[in-house]
Amino acid sequence: MMALRRLLTLVLVMGIVQAVAQSQAEKDKIRELELQRQMDRTRKITQKIDSAIRLSDEGQYEKADAMFRAALKSIRSVPSDLTFHFGKNSYFLGKYRQSVDWLNKYIQLKGTQGQYSEECMQWLSKAEAELMKEHEKEAKRAAEVLTGDYYIDCGPTGKVVCPTCKGSAVIVKKNYFGEVYKECPACHKLGYLSCDDYNKLLKGKLLTEVN
Repeated sequence: MMALRRLLTLVLVMGIVQAVAQSQAEKDKIRELELQRQMDRTRKITQKIDSAIRLSDEGQYEKADAMFRAALKSIRSVPSDLTFHFGKNSYFLGKYRQSVDWLNKYIQLKGTQGQYSEECMQWLSKAEAELMKEHEKEAKRAAEVLTGDYYIDCGPTGKVVCPTCKGSAVIVKKNYFGEVYKECPACHKLGYLSCDDYNKLLKGKLLTEVN
């Protein structure tokens, strides 16, 4: 009887050991598969970045930009070299604010000792200069005085030839069947606008309806 109990205990222990070993083996396999997936994902992202850099070097900046963006969507931690290449490519697209932002990130990460630090400083200087020009243009546009900001005197007649239909009172549109004549939505067959309506039109406040 004692021998039978020992045998059953031994069998039970062996079963538990086998189950634990099998469970550990399954965990190791799952861990290995997950590691393999991560490696595949990293390899694909690296390929996208390399392709984007190659496209940029070939002057295909729009395609490179799309490839860089695709890579950025796939990663959580952005490689420092990517900040340089994306910033440089952005300069060639005229996206100077974006260029300055990403090139600055590279300098912050690598300082003056990075592989691309010297070149990065050159492109950053160019991007900042272009961005400054854009700011100056925006400032000039903001200071422009436009007719829409004022009420225009239409003279003693108090009316103006309709700018929409050029006084013809109709709008000509073309379709598959030929020309179609529509009543002018601004002057409604009059060919002219009152001074009030003309000023509303200049300000984009004249309500028009096209039948």
